[in-house]
Amino acid sequence: MAGRTAKNKIKRTKFGRELEAAMKEVLAHVRGEISLQTRVVNVPAQADVRSIRARYKLSREKFAARFGLDHRAVQEWEQGRRKPDRATRVLFKVIEHEPAAVERALAKDR
Repeated sequence: MAGRTAKNKIKRTKFGRELEAAMKEVLAHVRGEISLQTRVVNVPAQADVRSIRARYKLSREKFAARFGLDHRAVQEWEQGRRKPDRATRVLFKVIEHEPAAVERALAKDR
């Protein structure tokens, strides 16, 4: 096979083949040939910080320290002087339902 070029000799990796297949799927979706699964995430418009904290029976300072928050911000959210931004509202939703997940994630940085 004297006529083979270097390009023909390159072995495609599993990752490369998966990436190629994914790109073909995206292209088919863009062309309207297939539908891909989508997931809509509903971020709460508000977070009841006070009631979430009350579940843990912690002071603002201890609650803030446990979940990586600023205790002054917790105070202002509870008193209505500030509203948590979108990312913080998502964090509060996770704290509300899976507090151990937040604690595990934060513990990995220590």
